[in-house]
Amino acid sequence: MKLVIAEKPSVSKSLAGVLGANERGDGCFIGGSYIVSWCFGHLVELARPAAYGEQYKRWAYDTLPILPDAWKYTPSDSGKKQLEILRALMKRDDVESIVNACDAGREGELIFRLVYEYCGCQKPTERLWISSMEDAAIRDGFAKLRDGADYANLFGAALCRAQADWVTGINATRLFSILYESTLNVGRVQSPTLAMIVSREAAVQSFTPEPFYIPIIDTGTFTVSGEKLRTPEEAESIRAACDGGDATVLSVEKKRKIEAPPKLYDLTSLQRHANRLLGYTAQQTLDYAQSLYEKKLMTYPRTDSNYITGDMAAGLAELVNLAAMRLPFAKVPVSVDPSLVVDDGKVTDHHALLPTNTVRGLDWDTLPTGERNILTMLIVRLACAVGEAHTFETAEAVLECGGFQFTTKGKTVLHEGWKGFEALYRAALKKKSAGSDADDEQDEGALPELSEGQVFSPVAASVREGKTAPPKRYTEDLLLAAMETAGAEEMPDDAERKGLGTPATRAGIIEKLVKTGFVERKKKLLIPSQKGANLIAVLPEEIKSPLLTAQWEQKLKQVERGELAGGTFMDGIATLVKGFVTAHTAPLPEFASLFAERPKGAVVGKCPRCGADVIESGKGFFCSSRACKFALWKDSRFWQAKEKKLDKKIAAALLSEGRVFFSDLKSARTGKQYAAAIVLEDDGGKVNYKLDFEQKSNGRKSA
Repeated sequence: MKLVIAEKPSVSKSLAGVLGANERGDGCFIGGSYIVSWCFGHLVELARPAAYGEQYKRWAYDTLPILPDAWKYTPSDSGKKQLEILRALMKRDDVESIVNACDAGREGELIFRLVYEYCGCQKPTERLWISSMEDAAIRDGFAKLRDGADYANLFGAALCRAQADWVTGINATRLFSILYESTLNVGRVQSPTLAMIVSREAAVQSFTPEPFYIPIIDTGTFTVSGEKLRTPEEAESIRAACDGGDATVLSVEKKRKIEAPPKLYDLTSLQRHANRLLGYTAQQTLDYAQSLYEKKLMTYPRTDSNYITGDMAAGLAELVNLAAMRLPFAKVPVSVDPSLVVDDGKVTDHHALLPTNTVRGLDWDTLPTGERNILTMLIVRLACAVGEAHTFETAEAVLECGGFQFTTKGKTVLHEGWKGFEALYRAALKKKSAGSDADDEQDEGALPELSEGQVFSPVAASVREGKTAPPKRYTEDLLLAAMETAGAEEMPDDAERKGLGTPATRAGIIEKLVKTGFVERKKKLLIPSQKGANLIAVLPEEIKSPLLTAQWEQKLKQVERGELAGGTFMDGIATLVKGFVTAHTAPLPEFASLFAERPKGAVVGKCPRCGADVIESGKGFFCSSRACKFALWKDSRFWQAKEKKLDKKIAAALLSEGRVFFSDLKSARTGKQYAAAIVLEDDGGKVNYKLDFEQKSNGRKSA
């Protein structure tokens, strides 16, 4: 019997349906020769610093750097029960092998392997690697299971990425938080990303607009413009010389041009387009795409490829038309040229994003609006990508009036091609996006037929005034584009991986910057907060430079291919961390006052981590040292479940004695009351509590 482990319950249900494992067990499905179970994302995580020694509970400079010799792992807080279920299933005598059916990528490999190794399993493993959740794709994938050992290097790269992020994040966050007495979250991808946002905002704020003046003449049929001038006097003199005069056509130049169809979507281009066209955040688009994948309506979303493989070409015409004709605005079959989107050399782990044949029987009204919009975009892009070229003719005319030259441009469409289908989609949207890509720009109108020597008389002259514009603030569309190419100019031309993060991680980085208060969303714009700007001011260049993480990603690809040992990669990370800890022993004087002191409140006790005062605020009880993250939250689910309010008296008892006894705690399961001591548990991360039923009161009265 094979034990199949998926990344999510919803995916395991789909796999079980295809495999005939229809009997429901405890945390699994059983049937035929399969047991199908699941993770809830990461069930096993890298342990917190306190697991490596009591000294690491404190945020203190003398404990840095933290560089584990042997890595420790711990179950996630929410996944302990399912982890034990998987452990028991792996140990079953009738389970002969384990199938890794987690998402087919670096992170899916990490999720499975950490569970497998944490449970001490040594049974043979196989790998399911599919790009679609359609039944046929699942059956084909199980018919072509590969030896799990083939993906050892992929796991090695994933583990290196996780450990490197832990080492740099933990040490840099603690270091700069200690130096500047404020909690400053630092990360190897989020910090360079924040630096780009801060830099762009600084450019906007420092920008000084300059006026300009453009003389215009109106022939009665079309207008032509002169050169952009710096002074109104120059423009006015040209206007006076031309107004009421004759304008003669000096030249007319026409060019025939072809605009090739766009590429298929990868995840980043889908996120960018959805932000530009629909206003969705990168995370929203990823969430919608993931849900569509699990509903078998689109292929695996976390891809960086814009092409498909040659073996997919035969069925492409049928897929394009069955998908396109499901759209309410599609009126005629779409012409399909598969050669435009086929390139085996540009497909790595997964091909470009595609709708699946499952859309044939889809009831559109059952899809949530967000998923329906993303699926529509996907189908439109597929139909455009395999369509005919868009051809047009440009015309540029130069006119002379009053001894000055004026120019105008026009465009005439010769064949709509793929843009005809896109135009139907945009009409259905009933709005235009505000993006800067070519497919979002308004077309220039056609010029009338003009010939050299043709005269227009009289013409009306005027002056148009304007001001130079500052750089554009980042939208998620523009930021994703910048992240994709950040540091590329300093990387080798043949570097396989460039930019900040990966298609799978960029949305999460943006969300984390917003959640931690370093960046604010204002409509569609991303604006750095003062705290975010201050953080970038104090960080050294090696941490906030996009080149560092771009180099990391390149080396991780080498680990993945077996060209670089994981230990060698991690040695480099350790050297980097030791370097910036040694180089920063005190706050820079010019930045020492950037982070204001935490407001003082009523003192309720001493912090068990650093010894500073713990003060009360509206939401809880917090360490007065801004470098320390110790917090007791009043709205904790733990206290709510016990129907108790964490007040000043209880907090003081927990801080002084580490426990407090209650005679009337309420069971969330039975509703009955019971007596127990609540014990404070703190490992340097999130504060937790446990119940002690044996030594109840410890000589103290109930709180």
